[in-house]
Amino acid sequence: MRQLVFISLLFSHALWGQGLKSYQQSIPETRVNFDMVAIPSGNFIFGQTEKQSGEKIQVPAFWMGKTEVTYDEYQLFFEESRDPEPKPPKEGPDAITRPSPPYIDFTLGMGKVGGFPANSMQQYAALMYCKWLYAKTGIFYRLPTEIEWEYASKAGTEIPTDRLKDYAWFKGNSNEKYQQVGLKKPNAFGLHDMLGNVSEWVLDHYDEVYTRKDSPVFIDKYADAVVRGGNFQDEATQVRPTARMAADPIWNRRDPQVPKSIWWNADAPFVGFRIMRPAKQPTKQEINTFFEKYL
Repeated sequence: MRQLVFISLLFSHALWGQGLKSYQQSIPETRVNFDMVAIPSGNFIFGQTEKQSGEKIQVPAFWMGKTEVTYDEYQLFFEESRDPEPKPPKEGPDAITRPSPPYIDFTLGMGKVGGFPANSMQQYAALMYCKWLYAKTGIFYRLPTEIEWEYASKAGTEIPTDRLKDYAWFKGNSNEKYQQVGLKKPNAFGLHDMLGNVSEWVLDHYDEVYTRKDSPVFIDKYADAVVRGGNFQDEATQVRPTARMAADPIWNRRDPQVPKSIWWNADAPFVGFRIMRPAKQPTKQEINTFFEKYL
């Protein structure tokens, strides 16, 4: 029964996706907002790489963040002084915990306020941001699964390598830093920066062979989580919809804390995330079950 709850929660039935419309979400009591793009249901080949053939699957409709989550949004969460009232509870089943204060400038001077992607957080922090956002808006947002992310990234077509510079920031055009979101052309679904800029956390934990029946892969809260899409440091050949890698301890090697932070990656300015929203809002019990499992 518990597994069925998660299947229902993670993959809303396709009928609920009919007539989805893109919209802008405001964070209450602030001037900060973000855009959510309606992604239509459809079929695609998931997991096709040089090592495996992939599998044709159908994906229900959902919403995906038009861009990566920006610092303008993320700061409201991790800097409690910026979070307007009413603040989420700190105790009880709906409690929201906040990241420890950054001990260095994780942006490395690359940009913060004004539409730059939030970066250097662990997957745990990205998920807690989703819980905070649910507490603030009443709408369930989460990280996309590998299936959802890859489907949204491909958008029915592949971007040729010789046109990648029009759609993505990578080693060849990034000037060795991440850039403001939304400056490059969107893909066919209307999503910006799915490739390059900062790699994006997904819900899955790493398995070398990933297929439809295995996604989302969950091992435990501390297993290697997956980032997708490549980033501003990567060569053009590494910036593609099938690009994926597991979290690496080296991303946090400079963290002086013992044990090391569950919130930040001191050496990963190339890691960020974007959010999705299922077509059908789960029940409060399903949402609580989700966050109990992943957090």
